[in-house]
Amino acid sequence: MIIHLSEQVQKRLGKTELVIITERVDDVALLLGQMMKMGLPEILDNHLPKHWKQRGLSWGWTAVIWLAYILTEGDHRKVAVETYVTGMTHTLSQLSGHTIRALDFSDDRLAHLLSHLSKATYWHPIEQALNERSITVHDLPTEVIRCDATTVSGSHDVVEGGLVQFGHSKDDPNRPQIKIMTGALDPLGMPLATDVLSGERADDGLYTAIIDRLQRGLTKPGLLFVGDCKMSALEIRAHLASQQHAYLSPLPLTGTTAEQMTTWISQGVAQAKAGELQAIVSINDKDEEVLVAQGYEFERVCRMQEAKGQRQWPERILVIHSPAHAEQQASGLEKRLANAETKIHALTPAKGRGKRQITEEANLLEAIHKVLKAQRVEGLLMIAYVKQTERHTHYVGRGRGSAKRDKRVIEQVRYQITSITRHDGPIAALKARFGWKAFVTNATKQRLSLSDAVLCYRHEYRIERIFHRLKSRLQIAPLFVKRDDQIQGLTYLLTLGVRVLTVMEFTLRRSLQRDHAKLPGLHQENRHKCTDKPTAERVLKAFSKVSLTIIKDVAGREMSRWLTPLSSVQQDILQRLGLEASLYRQLEIQNTGN
Repeated sequence: MIIHLSEQVQKRLGKTELVIITERVDDVALLLGQMMKMGLPEILDNHLPKHWKQRGLSWGWTAVIWLAYILTEGDHRKVAVETYVTGMTHTLSQLSGHTIRALDFSDDRLAHLLSHLSKATYWHPIEQALNERSITVHDLPTEVIRCDATTVSGSHDVVEGGLVQFGHSKDDPNRPQIKIMTGALDPLGMPLATDVLSGERADDGLYTAIIDRLQRGLTKPGLLFVGDCKMSALEIRAHLASQQHAYLSPLPLTGTTAEQMTTWISQGVAQAKAGELQAIVSINDKDEEVLVAQGYEFERVCRMQEAKGQRQWPERILVIHSPAHAEQQASGLEKRLANAETKIHALTPAKGRGKRQITEEANLLEAIHKVLKAQRVEGLLMIAYVKQTERHTHYVGRGRGSAKRDKRVIEQVRYQITSITRHDGPIAALKARFGWKAFVTNATKQRLSLSDAVLCYRHEYRIERIFHRLKSRLQIAPLFVKRDDQIQGLTYLLTLGVRVLTVMEFTLRRSLQRDHAKLPGLHQENRHKCTDKPTAERVLKAFSKVSLTIIKDVAGREMSRWLTPLSSVQQDILQRLGLEASLYRQLEIQNTGN
């Protein structure tokens, strides 16, 4: 824009008309600095193909600038990037060291980038190179790997053989979906390997492929793979045992395990009465020891028949009782019992207009059974009911009645629930068995004690944060791309964004805990609150309202640059992330080329 300045400013600058450009820098410099430190531009450039006639920005820098936009705006639409870059060319050019043009981020060019990322021949080496660099640079532990899958629903047309298919979904079973399988590194919760698969596939068959990829990339024996009950399938356990890796997962209450669980719980209840269960404690936020569970374990030999013969290996069964889980189950039972009582009473309403009555005993019993089964309280309620019969005498035919007219008796029958009584004995016996769960592992006691196994599994939320960030911060749903290669490529790109957030958060927290320090001012609702466990999302928000102002003369020559001064908290964050404050200050260096 062209503005007229005051006389005092005119004397200082010697111009009456100036062009002033303002760009919102905010957290973009921080994100680009973090991605450069992770080596993202170089790794992408090394593994993505470049046509010999290709001009313009490299694929690596195209990807990281697009990622910076996505992480800042929470918008992965290709159509919006070109406009965004147009308003950020000076900032992006200064930070990247390349001349940035809006056409580098056209819809077609971004589509080509996603097409390259979708190919396993390019994506798998990119993941492996990133893993090696992150583990080396940040000295990350690599003993525990978590595997899990999630779904992402979309309003896409379902075609045979396509990625988007109908399947079991916790999000929206009425819409088609894709499935994302991820292996993540503990304790960061950083995605190490990701597969995008068709939405109708069951989770069980996805673990082996992701495990093999992780094993090839980490090249370290004796990894501990942790997953939910779907990972406890016998074939997956046999595969891990044959590769000299360990596993830890809960056993599902199906098949022979459901039958054996009754005996295991009985043994656990008996040991609890005898005071023989091992206590499992954790440290809460107040540095106090809190009892989280009790349990016992035993060993068994696991066998699996294969074409080459029978494979067998030792494994441990950990039978655990959680008071919190037992309380949750008891609360659920109370709610179901109350719902059942209400629904059963409603079966026989008082007589009145529009109140349908049950006139057949078989119909009443069938309705009661449906309610008990739906609420899963069969055998826990005793229902008493009575048959009520009313007889009414009417004259046959029309006309006034008389002593000689024929009469007929009409009998009306209805059934009425009179009382519902809870069977206290069976209910108490059922509650006594609440809170029990069985885990299976082939790790030795020396490597993974009973207590360590339970506490390790309880950190399952770490991989769930990956899915949460994909669906919240990165807004993967709804998907604004339609073709399968675009869906795959975009999903892989967004997982790179999760890596950036995860590494940033881990590095900052480790620095704060090492120095026994805390950061203030990250919580807008309480500016006095300090934390040594800041989230990456709050860190990025702390860099809002940082802008770059460039003053040019009407000929286009730069005369001055000014950047919003960084606060002490912002400077501390940059220093702890290993990013110098000059990352932002370099934006004030005047470009003499214009």
